[in-house]
Amino acid sequence: MAVNTNLDETHDPELTSWVESANKTGCDFPIQNLPFGIFRRRVGLDSPHAGIAIGDRILDLAVCLREGLLEGEAGRSAHACMGTSLNAFMEMGTAARRALRLEVSRLLRTDSVVDEGTRERILIPMDDAEMFLPAVIRDYTDFYASIHHATNVGSMFRPDNPLLPNYKWVPIGYHGRASSIVVSGTPVRRPCGQILAPESDVPARGPSRLLDYEGEVGFFVSHGNRLGETIPIQEAEDHLFGLCLVNDWSARDIQKWEYQPLGPFLAKSFATSLSPWIVTLEALAPFRVPSFKRAGGDPSPLAYLDDGDDRESGGIDLQVEVYLATESMRREGREPVLLSRAPFKEMYWTIAQMLTHHAGNGCNLQSGDLLASGTVSGPERGSRGSLLELTWRGSEPLKLSGGETRTFLQDGDEVIMRGFCAAQNAVRIGFGECRGIVQPAFA
Repeated sequence: MAVNTNLDETHDPELTSWVESANKTGCDFPIQNLPFGIFRRRVGLDSPHAGIAIGDRILDLAVCLREGLLEGEAGRSAHACMGTSLNAFMEMGTAARRALRLEVSRLLRTDSVVDEGTRERILIPMDDAEMFLPAVIRDYTDFYASIHHATNVGSMFRPDNPLLPNYKWVPIGYHGRASSIVVSGTPVRRPCGQILAPESDVPARGPSRLLDYEGEVGFFVSHGNRLGETIPIQEAEDHLFGLCLVNDWSARDIQKWEYQPLGPFLAKSFATSLSPWIVTLEALAPFRVPSFKRAGGDPSPLAYLDDGDDRESGGIDLQVEVYLATESMRREGREPVLLSRAPFKEMYWTIAQMLTHHAGNGCNLQSGDLLASGTVSGPERGSRGSLLELTWRGSEPLKLSGGETRTFLQDGDEVIMRGFCAAQNAVRIGFGECRGIVQPAFA
């Protein structure tokens, strides 16, 4: 299986950059990371185009090309980034991505021969940039790959039978709404929908009272497959570009009424927030771990979902954190409170298994398609990736600083997701942030 576990010079933990902020301990974007995103400068309002995060700066690939700093295969890859999305670059595949990563790494290293004037021209402070969705997302699929999340939710509604019979056999997912995916920082409007109150036999339409978040990991398709063809699991990761953070906002009261028999609809389609930087599979190579160890008695995956290399290194040691900042916390200058920290390596299904299953019926995936993991939850209470789980369906309110409590989200609440990977003999890398403030429902 073509898993990106082979380390190269770009992963050297001794590497430092002439961008001083990239060398600070705990920085999300050291030179070992180099994630891709789409931005434009706030001054001048140039067209959106690709950049690479380094420290608290963005490397402007368009300026690098004008300065003649990227040539050959790396130059061809950078030219593919000059549109308003990364789709064309994604479709070029793994070799093109690695070539550009290598040349950018050499360009940004402390021993680079790039002069001071050029360095100033090719960088832009992140605070001076407007970020956009990194790709034109043609389709969006959300999975349900955490057995801990599935068991928790199932226990609330089916205490005698938390997991349905198919869960350990098949990666469960649903087709989400691509048009309502928004970049981090976009306000999220509280949705309205049909709700059946506990004391009523007749539903009524109104604003959701049980608004929730779901901390997830997204992964982008680099190049797809033709309609009617499948993607063998041994080739699955060759069809993936990289990972980001996803907040799958959820209206639990709308969801409870509508999800039977066909699953999520209006409870999910009103908004999905995305972090703007895509961390490539290459950057994640030092953090690959074995896939989730199934409990004794669990069935082995069917042959099309089983691969020795995926068992050995299909997992990713990524921590997903969720913070909450209420309106009063922001007004009074208090720090956001950490609600949970969940391990992505605990997912029951790997990213390769999810992609292979998605294409297993001949479904044609396309460059820029977004797949999401479903809520990332771990076995401990502090690793539950949604308020539904943390407050156990609202029965155990969270106590926040300043005397506030929460069962579900209130207007003015800001949800902040962060993610990072850390391992011995590797430099910690991060994913940036995925933010969204809840706005009141339309009257």
